[in-house]
This record gives sequence, structure tokens and C-alpha cells, in this order.
Amino acid sequence: MNQLPSLDELRAFLAQNPGAGVREIARAYGIKGAARRDLRALTDELAAEGLLPKRRAAARAAGALPPVAVLEVTGPDAEGDLFAVPVEARLQGGGLRILLVSGPKDGALGAGDRVLAKVQEVRGADHDYQARIIRKLSGNAQRVLGIFRAGSQGGRISPIDKGADREWMVGAADTGGAQDRELVEAEALGRAHLGLPRARITDRLGDPGAPRAVSLIAIHQHGIRDHFPDAVIAEAEAVAEPDAAGRTDLTDLPLMTIDPRDARDHDDAVAAIPDEDPENPGGFVLWVAIADVAHCVRPGSELDREARARGNSTYFPDRVVPMLPERLSADLCSLHEGVDRACLAVRMVINAQGEKLRHAFVRGVMRSQASLTYAQAQAAADGRHDTATAALAAEIKALFGAYHALRDARARRQPLDLDLPERRIELSAEGKVTSVAFRERLDAHRLVEEFMVLANVAAAEELVRRRSPLLFRVHEEPSPEKLDALREVAQASGFTLAKGQVLQTRHLNNLLAQAEGSEFDELINMTTLRSLPQAYYAAQNYGHFGLALRHYAHFTSPIRRYADLIVHRALIAAHGWSADGLSRADIDRLEETATAISEAERRSMAAERDTNDRYLAAFLADRVGTELGGRISGVTRHGLFVKLDETGADGLVPVRTLGAEYFRHDPEAQMLVGEQSGRAFGLGQRVLVKLAEAEPATGGLVLELLEVEGEAVPRGAARKGRRGPVGRMAGKMRARKAKAAKKAARTRGR
Repeated sequence: MNQLPSLDELRAFLAQNPGAGVREIARAYGIKGAARRDLRALTDELAAEGLLPKRRAAARAAGALPPVAVLEVTGPDAEGDLFAVPVEARLQGGGLRILLVSGPKDGALGAGDRVLAKVQEVRGADHDYQARIIRKLSGNAQRVLGIFRAGSQGGRISPIDKGADREWMVGAADTGGAQDRELVEAEALGRAHLGLPRARITDRLGDPGAPRAVSLIAIHQHGIRDHFPDAVIAEAEAVAEPDAAGRTDLTDLPLMTIDPRDARDHDDAVAAIPDEDPENPGGFVLWVAIADVAHCVRPGSELDREARARGNSTYFPDRVVPMLPERLSADLCSLHEGVDRACLAVRMVINAQGEKLRHAFVRGVMRSQASLTYAQAQAAADGRHDTATAALAAEIKALFGAYHALRDARARRQPLDLDLPERRIELSAEGKVTSVAFRERLDAHRLVEEFMVLANVAAAEELVRRRSPLLFRVHEEPSPEKLDALREVAQASGFTLAKGQVLQTRHLNNLLAQAEGSEFDELINMTTLRSLPQAYYAAQNYGHFGLALRHYAHFTSPIRRYADLIVHRALIAAHGWSADGLSRADIDRLEETATAISEAERRSMAAERDTNDRYLAAFLADRVGTELGGRISGVTRHGLFVKLDETGADGLVPVRTLGAEYFRHDPEAQMLVGEQSGRAFGLGQRVLVKLAEAEPATGGLVLELLEVEGEAVPRGAARKGRRGPVGRMAGKMRARKAKAAKKAARTRGR
């Protein structure tokens, strides 16, 4: 902590910085945490002199807090100070703001955490109380999202979570005016002495069956921030277009955007030019230009705080919850065709083999020559031009020539080559599912991916070389336990995965190649994917296993990912382009930011997955009773999960429907085995099922198993010793495992 300034020093500071307040003083003199109490005595004197605003009267009039209170953390401000609000209902509307003074043993706290704290009224300019933490409470009150069923004494809530198996009782005083069969959000109150647990309705969300209510459910269920505060909108509307002075003019480059036909923003543009350097025959000069979001979203601003809290944009079939307001995401930071836009761009030189020879970053002004769809770009590459691409034939040809070189380099690097087709849910104007189809994978998609990967690598390498703090995109290799499970499935399927060596992506690619075209193709792809840990953000560089890259950071999508904005600021600061680069506050909380945005990414993924499940259940609701083909994609002690061929939806075959005997779950072999009959059901088996239930509110599908590997599943009570076709399958799987075990034992004995 720096020494407190004198009153004369503070008067001089305020004279030189008109409009500055307590926060600016604390930041300028490096005064943080508990030391701000001593500063307040000085700032109060300055307030009395009229040099600082006096403490807000509105908050003071709201009523006093008790000396010990339960507080909910609202999160840190730009200086890293934690603030909280009282949980007690009668005080929540009073605008009280409480500074949390935490000690070294209090542990990390984040928005939403609840603490029991000793509260003291203070005379602060930006808060009303300070609180010292007594202990962290067990967590937020449990949130319940469900359908309200009105009754004579209140009602009940039926949760919409697929895994929930109990209802909640709502007292007459706790219904919040909710109507029968309305979608509601509630807060758990605990369990009564007898009967159901109790809850209090906190929010009414309307008709759960209304079109487009599906994504709204996921937004509330997963805590996705879908409303921009007025201060954020006001700040976004006030952002001015950047001055071109001091920026590199890139408007003559053949940059173009290539996006899906329903893209809501355009934040990256690409160009390729054959390299004229005689020492690089067959090489290319590549350009990747990205919207300069850092100019619009400054460190410590309201826009910055909101973007950091959101972490990323969240995409649903019917809507997008953006990280930034539309004024930025769809206008100032979108690279529209024919419009000059501020950008950060990287110039990369590759040789004929697709290897990057060098790169350089610039802060410039660009003008997109065209906004193409993937289908347009692919058609042009195949010689089918339209009016938009005919004038850019040479430029598009160069793009695909560069892609072919990058594709060859990728093949030599051997990143993980999973083949998992992605399905697309199509909606009508009313929000009803009209079709579920595979997303088309074109070379145009792969072209953009390879350009973006190379730009991300260049950004990471540049910042590592300059020893600048940044956020890396990290993907670690599978754990030994996950690899052993994958090896078990591979061996049971008749394939091999090398053991006893440092794992590389080429080893997994070899396994995938063995299974390609076989009946176990999808099984091996799914099991390989499940063996991998999730990627995340970190301030330390642990490499990217899946891409087989040593240095990797996200640079190419600052409109929709906060990590990319941090990387942009790091590049701005490292090059000394302007004062809107990485701030001291950004650097000090880099680890905290990495954790927060990694968690936000997981929330978004879960919300998107749940939304798709609900849409698929709604799509299939009219087909209850029909027979559908699929493959067993998961095995648990509760039953079998089956991925349906047509839609990619996952449904459950409950274990109780498999037969009148006990089925033992073998987690290593990924099987359910009947103790009497020896019947076995395993991961990857082809099945025919009947759709028994489809519940759009939860996204749950219940299936009845009819056939396994083309053979009918025996119905009724099990008879001891009976071994049908499924039992023979179990025998084959066990035989393969035993053979593999013997081979391994002989190898160890050598």
C-alpha cells in the first residue's frame, strides 16, 4: 500500500483532474481494501469543502442494517473491491451498497455468494456500509424453475429439470400472484417437518408452451444475463466511430467476410495474395482482420464490466444473447460490406507447404469487399459464380489456394480428427421446429477455420515473444483413467490404442482411422470425445492438445468472447498503439477472469444443449409410438441412453423396462448385464426403439427397446440360463476383453 496523500496533495490532484472522485483518488495513489477507511477521513473533509460530492442521501434514508446481517455478493468493481447487498427482503429496495472487507482466510468470493458479516455504517462517498466477513454461508438459496399448479392453499411447482424427481410446496403467501400452469422461478425455503420441501415464487415467466419460450427457460435456468442495464446501453450509444489517424490503411486489400447465411454479425475478414517474393515460390500472404472492439469497450467501463460478467455470447435456434449491445455487435464492430471499419489485423506469410514463416500485427482501417455466405464462397471455388463473386474470382481462387496449403500443413501436424456431424434445428416464423438436419460441412467452412487458427497462433506467439500477459486457450490431454476407459472400449470393438508412450493426437487419429466405416465408427468417435477434458482459459500456457499446438490464444471473435478482447488489449499495449490496451486491473485479475469466463462458457453450452433437447422433444412429441433407429450412446445404472439417427436427440431406456431381473452396471466395459440371463447391452450397439414419451417442458425422451443389432429383445420375465442374441454379444465382448488382457500379460512378462 502506498502512503496516504496529504490534504494539499489531494486538493492539487482534484485541481488537475476535474470530475475525479474517491475511486480515482484511490486508484491514483494505489490505495485498496481496508486502507480506504483511512482515506475516507480525508475525502470527507474535501467533501465538506465542496471539492467532492457528499455521500448520497437516498441510500441513507432506506433504513439501517442490523450489526450482523446476511449479505449477497454483487461482484467486484473496476478496482477489485467487493461489494454486497443485504438479503433481507425489507432492505433490498433501499439502494444500500456495502463494501466487503475480506481477510486472507476468507477465501475467494464471487457474485451470488452469501456471507454472514459484521456490518458497520460508514461515511463513504460510494457506499453506505462496510462489512467484515464472519463466515461464508453454504451458498445461494436453491433456485427452482418449473410449472406452477395452483391449489386451495397455494400450490405446487413441478420442476422442468430432467433430473428432478420431486415437487415443491408453495404457501398461499408465497405464490407471488402466479397463475395455474404458469412457468415460474422460485427460491427454496427448506423442508417442512413433514411433506414436500417449500419454495417461494420470485418470478413469473409466462406460458411455458408459448413459441420461443424454450430458450427463455434455459436463459433463466442457467442464469444467462439477457438484459443490458441502462448505463451499459447509454454507454454503447455514446461510442463514436474511431478516427483513422494513426491507423494503417488496409482499405485496398481484398478482404471479405464469409459467414453462415443467418449470421448476426461479421467480426472477421480474410484475404490471400500470392507471394511475389522469389524466395517463397508458391507461397501466400494471408490477412486476417478482426473488428477493433477494444476501441469501443474500454477497461473499467460499464460496457467492460457487463461483457466480462457475460463472458461470451450465447446462441439459441431462435435468438442470440449477445455479449455486447446491438449498437456494437451489429453496427460499429461489424465488418459490413463497403463500410470502413476499425480493425486489428495480422499479416502472415506462408510457404507452399502451408508453414507460417513470419507475421506482423497492425491496427488499421479496412473495408470489406464482400459479405459472402459459406455456400456462395464454395460455389465460387467450384466455378459457379454469382453476381457477388464473379468480380472476386481471382481473390477467391487465391483464398482456396492458400487453404489447400494450410490443409497440407494440418495433415502433417495431425490435430485430433473427430467426425461428429452437427445437426441444425430449423424454426418457423412462429418458433415451431420445422426440420432437424445435418449441418453441411464445406471446404469454405474449413478455410475460415484454418485462417482463424493460424491467426490465433500468431497472436499467442506474438504476446509470448513480447512477454505480455494474456489469456491462453488451453486444452489438456486425457487423464490416464479416461484413456484406460477408451482403451477398454477400443479393445472390446476389436481395435487397438497404443499404450506405454507419450500420448499424441496421431495415436487417437489412428484409432479413429481403424474404426472409420465400421459398425463401431460413431461409437469410437463419441467415446474419444468423452475421454477429452474440456478446453478452458488460463493465464498460464499449457498448450492445446486437440489442435496439437504449443501456443494458442483466442484473437478472432472479440464481439462474442471476452477472452479475445483481453488478447486484443494485450496486443495494443504490447505495441504501444494507444492507452486503451491491457490495464493494470486487467492484469491483476487475469486468473480470476480466466476462471469466470470459463465458467460462463460452460453455462452457455449447458443452456444451448438444454434448449436443443427441448426443441427436439417438441419436434418428436407428435411421433410418440413410432419406431426409430439409433445407437446406444451412454450406459448408466439407471438405463441406456440412445442417440436417435434422424434427429441426434438422446433418449433414455429405463433399466426397469429391460426385463424382470437385476441388471448389473459394468462401468469399465460400459455395459448393463442381466444377472440371470446374461443379456448385455453395451455402448455403440445398434438398436431399434419405440418412442414412449416426449416431454417438451423438460426435453426428456423415454424409449422402449425393441431390437439390438437386428435381433428382437426378449420380453417378460427372465429365465435362468437363457442366452439370446444380446447375450451372445456380451460373450463376444467379454472374449475380446479376455484376449486383450492375456496379450497384455504376455507383453509385461517379456
